[in-house]
Amino acid sequence: MAETHPGEDVMSHPGLADGPIYLDYNATTPVDPVVLRAALPYLSTHFGNPSSGHLYAQAPGEALARARAQLAGLLGARPEEIVFTGGGSEADTLAVRGAVLALARAGETGRRQLITPATEHPAVLRACQSLERDGFAVRLLPVDARGRVDPADLEAALGQDTALVSIAYGNSETGTLQPIAELAALARRSGALFHTDAAQAVAKVPIDVRELGVDLLTVVGHKMYAPKGVGALYVRDGVPLVPVIDGGGQEGGRRAGTENVAFIAALGTAAELARQDLPESRARLSGLRDLLHGELRRLLPGRVHLNGHPAERLPGTLNVSIDGIDGRALLAAVPEIAAATGSACHEGVPAPSPVLLAMGLGAERAGGALRLSLGRWSTEAEVRRAAALIAREAALSLPPQG
Repeated sequence: MAETHPGEDVMSHPGLADGPIYLDYNATTPVDPVVLRAALPYLSTHFGNPSSGHLYAQAPGEALARARAQLAGLLGARPEEIVFTGGGSEADTLAVRGAVLALARAGETGRRQLITPATEHPAVLRACQSLERDGFAVRLLPVDARGRVDPADLEAALGQDTALVSIAYGNSETGTLQPIAELAALARRSGALFHTDAAQAVAKVPIDVRELGVDLLTVVGHKMYAPKGVGALYVRDGVPLVPVIDGGGQEGGRRAGTENVAFIAALGTAAELARQDLPESRARLSGLRDLLHGELRRLLPGRVHLNGHPAERLPGTLNVSIDGIDGRALLAAVPEIAAATGSACHEGVPAPSPVLLAMGLGAERAGGALRLSLGRWSTEAEVRRAAALIAREAALSLPPQG
């Protein structure tokens, strides 16, 4: 990988130099210094509007084209199938509302059903709910104890009335990967469109949209070492969309608004770095994840339980529950670690994660979950220290074995 070395010492990234051990890469990633350098010229020298008809538009226009090609290269897509957005939630909304409303306008009035799992990201669930208020029907699929959708359940739910199926590639909490190619093939046979929110999977596992057979796929910049506020939607050639942001004719008329050239250039560079390094980074993060899991199990024998699929999961994601431990309380007591729990906060009241509850976990185990996610600057030394800190705090709270 040019100009950067994943796995270099954590001190090499200024945002991580003096803080706690960062184990929350699924929430957001530090901007890679190489990615930052790619953005800066378009915040200063090359400030022009890429839609203008004069010389100042040339460099920004070339940057857009280059980034489109770079992201398409990572996904196995064509550049013209990439639509840049302001982030993942917008891309999800464009995929769900945009595709379903386009079908309705094209005369597919009988296709009034949307299908998605109960574990889906809120951006997808709320887009489905908004269509439900418009008269469409939403069917929520169950998941098994490991968080996977059973293809047989999707097949049973599909019908001639199904407009769209939306199933995330990798779950942000457990890391569980879905059998997207198989699920997309089922949707295609029924005549439905298939969208996958791949925010957590892009740049972590190999993705080829042709092999997957998806019609729409969401990309999020800040999950792959680009800035917050930029994302993209892969739209298979021929899939119609109704814009959710109207205005000018940017992005092929699918997303209005002058493009954020600097952040799009950053996203393109992040995609190129990921494409070059994917096999190495996947193996390295899988090794660190398994080391972290192994250390926790060694230090807390018989008390650590994996949440999610043991094999089909993101390389850098570990979700575990520890017997007798409340995840929020443990992390509050260990400020040397920055991580997430399996709980959500609604109106100031902690509640177990809906994802873990949908998997059939009890409230106690779900409330005690820890999501520990690793990334480009995670090191073996950090992993071993984090495991020791977690185990030390957990040992203080665990009842004695006898």
